[in-house]
Amino acid sequence: MKVCLAPALLLAVSAAGQKPAVHPSPEVSGVENAVLVQTLPLNGRLFHVQGIDVDAAHLWVTSVDKEAHKGYLHEFDRRTGNLIREVEVTDGPRFHPGGFSLAGESIWVPVAEYRAHSSAVIEEIDRRTLKIKRKIPVADHLGCVAFTGSELIAGNWDSRQFYVLDLSGKVVRVFDNPSTTQYQDIKFADGKLIGSGSLTPSTGAIDWFAWPSMKLLRTVKSGVTDRQKTFTGEGMAIKGKDLYLLPEDGPSTRLFHFTIASPAN
Repeated sequence: MKVCLAPALLLAVSAAGQKPAVHPSPEVSGVENAVLVQTLPLNGRLFHVQGIDVDAAHLWVTSVDKEAHKGYLHEFDRRTGNLIREVEVTDGPRFHPGGFSLAGESIWVPVAEYRAHSSAVIEEIDRRTLKIKRKIPVADHLGCVAFTGSELIAGNWDSRQFYVLDLSGKVVRVFDNPSTTQYQDIKFADGKLIGSGSLTPSTGAIDWFAWPSMKLLRTVKSGVTDRQKTFTGEGMAIKGKDLYLLPEDGPSTRLFHFTIASPAN
């Protein structure tokens, strides 16, 4: 894969004055033109990768073993890429964990049946012990969850709809995805909802939305890795200018760490 290591070119693209359902035209071909800081091979058991998040020392990953009907949360060392520990998150017929979010001492993980319009639970997992602290049932497949600090935002199959839930599990809002991007992982940062996913089998996007209006603020397009995997096809985490993508399944999974430009506004 040929990566440009010039200063990051991914500039914010304002969607002001446009309908949220329309992506603004990107000024570069995609995320692969940003500064690639590191490509880290992960050493340890992984299946079909779903979501990721990071802290200062660790990379957290969800993956699903489709043949065995089991879902897992894995913890890796960010320095070495070595697996530290893992826990099964399967809940009866629900074994498909999705995009998830770290928040304080909790990890919020959706685990769903492996089919659309089915059922899911959002598991709050203790970050230290990896024990489940609570389960929130939802009568739909959920593929990704973000935490605002007081509420949960969850996307269903391909994130065609979003649910907003309070921490008691009450659904307080349901709305259609204003974008065509099929979000696989979502995060909430700096008052914005950030979604990463696929547009076609070989293209994807990362979108920034104002919350709660869901006005599209910025889009960065995505191409494919040297293994022909869409960069934004699975796990995504973002911390300031640092963007982390995990597009490949086990056993030879690689974490791509990019830096991207700050938004213009």
